Amino acid sequence: MATYHTIAVDNLNIFYRQAGSKDLPTIILLHGFPTSSQMYRDLMYELSDRFHLIALDYPSFGNSDCPSVEEFEYSFDHLADVVERFLQILRLNRFSFYLQDYGAPIGFRIATRHPEWIQALIVQNGNAYEEGLTNAWQPFRDLWEERTKATEAAVQEFLKYDTTVFFYTAGSRDRSNINPDNWNLDQYFLNRPENAAAQLELFYNYRKNLERYPEWHQYFRQHQPPTLVVWGKNDPFFAVEGANAFTRDLRTIEVHLLDTGHFALDEEGDVIANHIRRFLPAHTV
Repeated sequence: MATYHTIAVDNLNIFYRQAGSKDLPTIILLHGFPTSSQMYRDLMYELSDRFHLIALDYPSFGNSDCPSVEEFEYSFDHLADVVERFLQILRLNRFSFYLQDYGAPIGFRIATRHPEWIQALIVQNGNAYEEGLTNAWQPFRDLWEERTKATEAAVQEFLKYDTTVFFYTAGSRDRSNINPDNWNLDQYFLNRPENAAAQLELFYNYRKNLERYPEWHQYFRQHQPPTLVVWGKNDPFFAVEGANAFTRDLRTIEVHLLDTGHFALDEEGDVIANHIRRFLPAHTV
Protein backbone atom coordinates (compact mmCIF):
# COMPACT_ATOMS: atom_id res chain seq x y z
CA MET A 1 0.00 0.00 0.00
CA ALA A 2 1.00 3.61 -0.46
CA THR A 3 1.31 6.18 2.29
CA TYR A 4 0.97 9.94 1.90
CA HIS A 5 3.12 12.63 3.47
CA THR A 6 3.92 16.33 3.49
CA ILE A 7 7.27 17.78 4.57
CA ALA A 8 8.71 21.29 4.69
CA VAL A 9 11.32 22.11 2.06
CA ASP A 10 12.54 25.71 1.97
CA ASN A 11 9.39 26.83 3.82
CA LEU A 12 7.14 25.09 1.30
CA ASN A 13 4.85 22.16 1.99
CA ILE A 14 5.93 19.42 -0.41
CA PHE A 15 3.64 16.43 -0.81
CA TYR A 16 4.89 12.95 -1.61
CA ARG A 17 3.59 9.40 -1.79
CA GLN A 18 5.60 6.35 -0.80
CA ALA A 19 5.24 2.61 -1.31
CA GLY A 20 7.34 -0.49 -0.65
CA SER A 21 9.80 -1.32 2.10
CA LYS A 22 12.70 1.04 2.67
CA ASP A 23 14.95 -2.02 2.66
CA LEU A 24 14.27 -2.52 -1.07
CA PRO A 25 16.04 -0.71 -3.95
CA THR A 26 14.69 2.82 -4.29
CA ILE A 27 13.12 4.46 -7.33
CA ILE A 28 12.42 8.21 -7.27
CA LEU A 29 9.63 9.07 -9.70
CA LEU A 30 9.52 12.61 -11.13
CA HIS A 31 6.31 13.60 -12.87
CA GLY A 32 5.57 15.68 -15.94
CA PHE A 33 3.22 18.47 -17.00
CA PRO A 34 0.34 19.01 -16.38
CA THR A 35 0.11 16.26 -13.80
CA SER A 36 1.61 15.34 -10.43
CA SER A 37 2.75 12.29 -8.50
CA GLN A 38 -0.73 10.86 -9.06
CA MET A 39 0.43 9.70 -12.51
CA TYR A 40 2.46 7.01 -10.74
CA ARG A 41 -0.19 5.70 -8.35
CA ASP A 42 -0.82 2.45 -10.25
CA LEU A 43 2.83 1.80 -11.09
CA MET A 44 3.81 2.24 -7.45
CA TYR A 45 1.25 -0.37 -6.47
CA GLU A 46 2.55 -2.75 -9.15
CA LEU A 47 6.20 -2.43 -8.10
CA SER A 48 5.92 -2.09 -4.33
CA ASP A 49 6.76 -5.74 -3.72
CA ARG A 50 10.20 -5.31 -5.31
CA PHE A 51 11.09 -1.63 -4.85
CA HIS A 52 10.88 1.30 -2.48
CA LEU A 53 9.13 4.06 -4.43
CA ILE A 54 8.80 7.77 -3.76
CA ALA A 55 6.97 10.29 -5.95
CA LEU A 56 6.65 13.95 -5.00
CA ASP A 57 4.72 16.95 -6.31
CA TYR A 58 6.79 19.99 -7.33
CA PRO A 59 5.77 23.45 -6.08
CA SER A 60 2.63 24.52 -7.97
CA PHE A 61 1.75 20.92 -8.86
CA GLY A 62 -0.60 18.48 -7.18
CA ASN A 63 -0.89 18.67 -3.41
CA SER A 64 2.24 20.76 -2.84
CA ASP A 65 2.10 24.48 -2.09
CA CYS A 66 1.45 26.87 -4.96
CA PRO A 67 3.33 30.07 -4.12
CA SER A 68 2.92 33.13 -6.31
CA VAL A 69 5.57 34.19 -8.82
CA GLU A 70 6.48 36.99 -6.41
CA GLU A 71 7.22 34.45 -3.69
CA PHE A 72 8.96 31.75 -5.73
CA GLU A 73 11.20 31.69 -8.78
CA TYR A 74 9.62 29.29 -11.24
CA SER A 75 12.57 27.90 -13.13
CA PHE A 76 13.78 24.38 -13.76
CA ASP A 77 16.97 25.18 -11.87
CA HIS A 78 14.90 26.10 -8.84
CA LEU A 79 12.60 23.08 -9.10
CA ALA A 80 15.71 20.88 -9.24
CA ASP A 81 17.03 22.64 -6.13
CA VAL A 82 13.80 21.88 -4.27
CA VAL A 83 13.81 18.23 -5.34
CA GLU A 84 17.48 17.89 -4.42
CA ARG A 85 16.84 19.26 -0.93
CA PHE A 86 13.80 17.02 -0.61
CA LEU A 87 16.03 14.01 -1.31
CA GLN A 88 18.63 15.24 1.17
CA ILE A 89 16.03 15.72 3.91
CA LEU A 90 14.85 12.14 3.40
CA ARG A 91 18.48 10.98 3.23
CA LEU A 92 18.04 9.43 -0.17
CA ASN A 93 21.40 9.24 -1.90
CA ARG A 94 21.34 5.98 -3.85
CA PHE A 95 18.44 5.31 -6.19
CA SER A 96 17.15 4.96 -9.73
CA PHE A 97 15.35 7.88 -11.33
CA TYR A 98 12.08 7.50 -13.26
CA LEU A 99 11.80 10.64 -15.40
CA GLN A 100 8.81 11.75 -17.46
CA ASP A 101 8.35 15.07 -19.33
CA TYR A 102 9.28 17.87 -16.84
CA GLY A 103 10.82 15.20 -14.64
CA ALA A 104 13.61 14.74 -17.18
CA PRO A 105 15.16 18.25 -17.03
CA ILE A 106 14.75 18.26 -13.25
CA GLY A 107 16.25 14.81 -12.81
CA PHE A 108 19.11 15.32 -15.28
CA ARG A 109 20.17 18.46 -13.39
CA ILE A 110 20.36 16.47 -10.16
CA ALA A 111 22.14 13.56 -11.85
CA THR A 112 24.86 15.83 -13.22
CA ARG A 113 25.38 17.33 -9.75
CA HIS A 114 25.35 13.98 -7.95
CA PRO A 115 26.26 11.18 -10.37
CA GLU A 116 27.12 8.97 -7.40
CA TRP A 117 23.45 8.99 -6.37
CA ILE A 118 22.20 7.43 -9.59
CA GLN A 119 21.96 3.65 -10.02
CA ALA A 120 19.93 3.74 -13.24
CA LEU A 121 17.60 5.91 -15.32
CA ILE A 122 14.12 5.08 -16.54
CA VAL A 123 13.03 7.63 -19.15
CA GLN A 124 9.42 7.85 -20.30
CA ASN A 125 8.83 10.58 -22.86
CA GLY A 126 11.38 12.81 -21.20
CA ASN A 127 13.52 14.71 -23.68
CA ALA A 128 17.26 15.46 -23.77
CA TYR A 129 17.88 15.90 -27.52
CA GLU A 130 16.79 18.60 -29.98
CA GLU A 131 15.37 16.08 -32.45
CA GLY A 132 12.94 14.91 -29.80
CA LEU A 133 10.94 18.13 -29.96
CA THR A 134 8.08 17.99 -32.48
CA ASN A 135 6.41 20.86 -34.32
CA ALA A 136 3.92 21.09 -31.44
CA TRP A 137 6.62 23.11 -29.65
CA GLN A 138 6.39 26.00 -32.12
CA PRO A 139 4.24 28.22 -29.86
CA PHE A 140 6.86 27.79 -27.14
CA ARG A 141 9.71 28.56 -29.55
CA ASP A 142 7.85 31.73 -30.53
CA LEU A 143 7.58 32.66 -26.85
CA TRP A 144 11.29 31.98 -26.28
CA GLU A 145 12.22 34.15 -29.26
CA GLU A 146 10.05 37.10 -28.20
CA ARG A 147 7.92 37.24 -25.07
CA THR A 148 4.88 39.35 -25.89
CA LYS A 149 1.21 39.31 -24.95
CA ALA A 150 0.50 37.44 -28.19
CA THR A 151 3.09 34.72 -27.64
CA GLU A 152 2.05 34.36 -24.01
CA ALA A 153 -1.59 34.00 -25.03
CA ALA A 154 -0.67 31.22 -27.46
CA VAL A 155 0.99 29.04 -24.82
CA GLN A 156 -1.69 29.77 -22.23
CA GLU A 157 -3.93 27.58 -24.38
CA PHE A 158 -1.95 24.70 -22.87
CA LEU A 159 -3.54 25.44 -19.49
CA LYS A 160 -7.10 24.88 -20.67
CA TYR A 161 -9.23 21.83 -20.01
CA ASP A 162 -9.41 20.66 -23.62
CA THR A 163 -5.62 20.69 -23.88
CA THR A 164 -5.25 18.74 -20.64
CA VAL A 165 -7.56 16.09 -22.10
CA PHE A 166 -5.46 16.16 -25.29
CA PHE A 167 -2.27 15.43 -23.33
CA TYR A 168 -3.80 12.15 -22.19
CA THR A 169 -5.77 11.06 -25.23
CA ALA A 170 -3.67 12.12 -28.24
CA GLY A 171 -1.82 9.09 -29.53
CA SER A 172 -3.62 6.62 -27.28
CA ARG A 173 -4.87 3.43 -28.89
CA ASP A 174 -8.31 3.75 -27.36
CA ARG A 175 -9.60 6.70 -25.36
CA SER A 176 -11.71 4.35 -23.27
CA ASN A 177 -8.44 3.01 -21.80
CA ILE A 178 -7.70 6.39 -20.22
CA ASN A 179 -9.16 7.22 -16.83
CA PRO A 180 -10.83 10.68 -16.98
CA ASP A 181 -9.88 11.20 -13.33
CA ASN A 182 -6.44 12.04 -14.75
CA TRP A 183 -7.40 15.21 -16.56
CA ASN A 184 -10.10 16.24 -14.12
CA LEU A 185 -7.67 16.11 -11.20
CA ASP A 186 -4.88 17.83 -13.13
CA GLN A 187 -7.21 20.60 -14.24
CA TYR A 188 -8.40 21.16 -10.69
CA PHE A 189 -4.84 21.98 -9.65
CA LEU A 190 -4.08 23.98 -12.81
CA ASN A 191 -7.07 26.21 -12.04
CA ARG A 192 -5.69 27.40 -8.69
CA PRO A 193 -5.52 31.22 -8.68
CA GLU A 194 -1.72 31.49 -8.59
CA ASN A 195 -1.03 28.67 -10.99
CA ALA A 196 -1.47 30.23 -14.43
CA ALA A 197 1.31 32.74 -13.84
CA ALA A 198 3.56 30.04 -12.35
CA GLN A 199 3.10 27.73 -15.33
CA LEU A 200 3.73 30.56 -17.78
CA GLU A 201 7.09 31.21 -16.12
CA LEU A 202 8.00 27.53 -16.52
CA PHE A 203 6.91 27.57 -20.16
CA TYR A 204 9.26 30.48 -20.79
CA ASN A 205 12.08 28.99 -18.74
CA TYR A 206 11.91 25.67 -20.60
CA ARG A 207 14.25 27.19 -23.20
CA LYS A 208 17.04 26.86 -20.63
CA ASN A 209 16.67 23.08 -20.75
CA LEU A 210 17.74 23.01 -24.39
CA GLU A 211 20.88 24.92 -23.43
CA ARG A 212 21.70 22.14 -20.95
CA TYR A 213 21.47 19.29 -23.47
CA PRO A 214 25.24 19.17 -24.18
CA GLU A 215 25.94 19.01 -20.43
CA TRP A 216 23.54 16.10 -20.02
CA HIS A 217 25.05 14.29 -23.00
CA GLN A 218 28.47 14.63 -21.38
CA TYR A 219 27.04 13.18 -18.16
CA PHE A 220 25.68 10.21 -20.10
CA ARG A 221 28.99 9.59 -21.86
CA GLN A 222 31.14 9.98 -18.75
CA HIS A 223 29.05 8.15 -16.15
CA GLN A 224 27.11 5.69 -18.32
CA PRO A 225 24.06 5.16 -16.10
CA PRO A 226 22.16 2.03 -17.18
CA THR A 227 19.10 3.43 -18.94
CA LEU A 228 15.70 1.98 -19.76
CA VAL A 229 13.73 4.09 -22.25
CA VAL A 230 9.98 3.34 -22.38
CA TRP A 231 8.44 5.80 -24.81
CA GLY A 232 4.92 6.36 -26.08
CA LYS A 233 5.72 6.52 -29.78
CA ASN A 234 2.58 8.48 -30.69
CA ASP A 235 3.38 11.39 -28.36
CA PRO A 236 2.49 14.67 -30.16
CA PHE A 237 5.16 16.56 -28.21
CA PHE A 238 8.18 14.24 -27.91
CA ALA A 239 9.11 12.31 -31.05
CA VAL A 240 10.61 8.82 -31.18
CA GLU A 241 13.82 10.39 -32.52
CA GLY A 242 14.31 11.75 -29.01
CA ALA A 243 14.00 8.25 -27.55
CA ASN A 244 16.48 6.73 -29.99
CA ALA A 245 18.96 9.57 -29.53
CA PHE A 246 19.90 8.29 -26.06
CA THR A 247 21.66 5.37 -27.75
CA ARG A 248 24.30 7.76 -29.12
CA ASP A 249 25.73 8.43 -25.69
CA LEU A 250 24.82 5.41 -23.56
CA ARG A 251 26.12 1.87 -23.84
CA THR A 252 23.87 -0.02 -21.39
CA ILE A 253 20.50 0.97 -22.76
CA GLU A 254 17.20 -0.48 -23.93
CA VAL A 255 14.68 1.51 -25.95
CA HIS A 256 11.08 0.29 -26.09
CA LEU A 257 8.68 2.23 -28.33
CA LEU A 258 5.14 1.65 -27.13
CA ASP A 259 1.94 2.08 -29.13
CA THR A 260 0.49 4.89 -27.04
CA GLY A 261 0.87 8.60 -26.32
CA HIS A 262 2.49 11.06 -23.92
CA PHE A 263 1.29 9.37 -20.73
CA ALA A 264 2.32 5.84 -21.67
CA LEU A 265 1.60 4.40 -18.22
CA ASP A 266 -2.13 4.68 -18.78
CA GLU A 267 -2.17 2.10 -21.56
CA GLU A 268 1.16 0.34 -21.08
CA GLY A 269 1.60 0.35 -17.31
CA ASP A 270 1.89 -3.43 -17.04
CA VAL A 271 4.44 -3.58 -19.86
CA ILE A 272 6.52 -0.80 -18.30
CA ALA A 273 6.37 -2.42 -14.87
CA ASN A 274 7.61 -5.70 -16.32
CA HIS A 275 10.50 -3.97 -18.09
CA ILE A 276 11.51 -2.32 -14.79
CA ARG A 277 11.31 -5.60 -12.87
CA ARG A 278 13.65 -7.21 -15.38
CA PHE A 279 16.02 -4.33 -16.20
CA LEU A 280 16.88 -2.81 -12.83
CA PRO A 281 18.00 -6.02 -11.03
CA ALA A 282 20.11 -6.96 -14.04
CA HIS A 283 21.93 -3.63 -14.22
CA THR A 284 22.14 -2.25 -10.67
CA VAL A 285 23.93 -3.32 -7.53
